[in-house]
Order: sequence, then C-alpha cells, then structure tokens
Amino acid sequence: MWENNNPDKFVVGPLIAEPGQSAEGHLKVGTMPDGTPLRLPIVIVNGTQGGKTLYLQSISDGDELNGIAVVHEILRQVRPNGLRGRLIAAPIVNVQAFHAKQAHSPVDNMKMNRCFPGRPDGTSSERIAYRLFHTVIRHANYCIDLHQGGVHPMIDEVRVRVDGKHPQYTACLELARIFGIGYIFDQKGPKGQLAEAAPEISIPTIDPELGGCHGWDADSIAKGVRGVLNVLKYYGFIDGEPELPRQQTVVNRFVTLLSNHGGFVYYKANLYDRVEPYQPIAEICDVFGHPRETIRAPESGIFWSRPVYPMVASGEVIGKIGIPTESIH
Repeated sequence: MWENNNPDKFVVGPLIAEPGQSAEGHLKVGTMPDGTPLRLPIVIVNGTQGGKTLYLQSISDGDELNGIAVVHEILRQVRPNGLRGRLIAAPIVNVQAFHAKQAHSPVDNMKMNRCFPGRPDGTSSERIAYRLFHTVIRHANYCIDLHQGGVHPMIDEVRVRVDGKHPQYTACLELARIFGIGYIFDQKGPKGQLAEAAPEISIPTIDPELGGCHGWDADSIAKGVRGVLNVLKYYGFIDGEPELPRQQTVVNRFVTLLSNHGGFVYYKANLYDRVEPYQPIAEICDVFGHPRETIRAPESGIFWSRPVYPMVASGEVIGKIGIPTESIH
C-alpha cells in the first residue's frame, strides 16, 4: 500500500495511464482447456493530482450482478481530470462462474471470495485470486468488494470482516460507515474473503451486499453507486460531501428461522422491518392452503433476508433476523 503525491504514470499489470488518462484492458490469469487465455477486465483511472488509490471489484461470485452496474456507473461519473489519486476497477473477477451464471467456479467448484490472497500453485480460483491480489489489489489504499445475497432477497448492507482486535478494524468500520448504506454487519469473515485478506496487508476493505435478486435491482444499484461516491468524496478523491443517513444500525449476528412443517410461506413481516419477540414473521400453509404453523421472532431485531422461493421443506430456512448491537451516526 502506498501513496504517490506527485502525479506520474500509473502502471497496473499490462495497463498504463498517464496523469489525466484512463486505460482499460485485460489481466491474464490462466488458460482455458483449448489454450485460450483466461483474462480479467481491468480499468485504471489516473487523476491529474496525486493521492491515494481505491480498488473496486465486482462479480467475485458469478451470480452477483448488481456490482457490475455500480462499477459501470462509477466509471461514467469519475473522470481523470476530476480525480485526485487513482481508481482501479475489476468489473468481473470470477469470469468462469460469471459465464456459468453461478456463484462457484465450474472449474474447481470454489467461491472466489474464499480464495484470497490466493496461491500461485493452487486451484484455478486460487491462482486467479493470487494473480489479482499481488498484481492489482496491492496498489490500493482502500478496497471495496461489491457483493449481493446471490438471488436471495436481503436488505442492502455493508460488511466488516475483521474482528475488533485487528489493527485495521477501526479503519474498516469507518469505511463501512462512510459507504453509508444504513446497515452494517460487523463480524469476522471466513478465511479467504478479500475483506479479511486485504486488511492483513494494511488495506481497509469492506464488503457491501447490494440486496439479492435475479439480474439487476435498480434500487440496490443506486445505493451502491451512492456508497462508492461517498467513499470517493470523504477520502478526498473527488469534490463533494458524502450523503450519509442520520443513523446507521450495526449488527453482529443473525438468528436463523426454520420451518417445522413443509409447505408454502406467507410472510407477515417485510425485509427491513424491526421485529419484536413472538411477533409473527411467516405462516406455513399446506398444499391445500391450510395453515400449519406460524413462525415467530425469537428476539428483537431486523428482518434481514429470506429465500427467493415461497415453498420450504421441514427444517428449511425461511429467513434471518439481524440482531442490532448499536447505532452509529
């Protein structure tokens, strides 16, 4: 991680941008079975003034598409002549999973966001993560790794994935606050997440989860664009003041709601609702439409996520409640 206060040409892998210029191209990360190069699209924007570097990536999981629309809009709005420092964007990180329209790579059945910082002699996903991490991401002072809840509906939130004792915890939590989406999930992440790996080399990183849907969701995309612009404004990359909510809710755990009977789910609560103990969350009806059971909230919290389909088997998840720990301003 470094900062260049004297504008100079910016070199990231095969891409070069002089001050006031941008460049786009591809980073070779492997080969396909027929020998065709496997390449990741990369864009670099080099401002006219010196400063820090923000790294922005999307589609680490191949079915999480909202992030790429955010990247596209940021690249439309952020021009080199209005930028202090540098911006790096990787629109599609998990190319193989993207083409397969699924979260995991069809080559090694791994989630890319469990592979960072990667291995040069590992599986396909680990090798891609290694090449990206060591060739591109190490240039950054801040990282934003755009995600969503796959195709499963969930609220728009941002995640901090290092624990409270980590040297970068305060910086990561501040980055999440400035993203300004209103809800923060603060819990150490699984090993191999970028938001867990990049702070190990002193790069504050967050993991926004922009809803969950098939295809694109305009509201979640708009929140993601505003969040990235908030970061660019607050940390001095571009002019302007961030648009932050008056209050943001921090949660550090989820309570999972399970059905006892198979059937069809009729929800009594909506995502984002604050729920109280014993409040009805959903009713399970049998195939004839007769009620079989009512699922109630076990404790106070926020209705955070639910499955995409309205039918469940016994013992299947029908939703999750986020348990708030504090509010921040």
